[in-house]
Amino acid sequence: QVQLVESGGGLVQAGGSLRLSCAASGRTFSNYAVGWFRQAPGKEREIIAAITRSGGRTYYANSVKGRFTISRDNAKNTVYLQMNFAKPEDTAVYSCAASVTTTMVVTAGGYNYWGQGTQVTVSS
Repeated sequence: QVQLVESGGGLVQAGGSLRLSCAASGRTFSNYAVGWFRQAPGKEREIIAAITRSGGRTYYANSVKGRFTISRDNAKNTVYLQMNFAKPEDTAVYSCAASVTTTMVVTAGGYNYWGQGTQVTVSS
């Protein structure tokens, strides 16, 4: 199995930027598709971005499209989420997840391994 650890969360002002990292250990990271999820207080968990094993395809939720960028460096066993033009409604706990699927995965049920999450707070 693979272990995932998120980092890079914190406090950012509206309009600012933040880069989250999801570091993997255990199995060969390039064997896993990866997604970023977030959950705000009182709201359901939502997927915001996903990337295939090779990094050749990406997915973005409408709420972050054009502002966030997901990327991966398989040599470093790390997936990144670059957050630009942050909004207060982006405030949430952000988690990464890994899937053994060979295709794009955009639902939480398709992921096999999860990190603990990192808090992102966007102040207005």
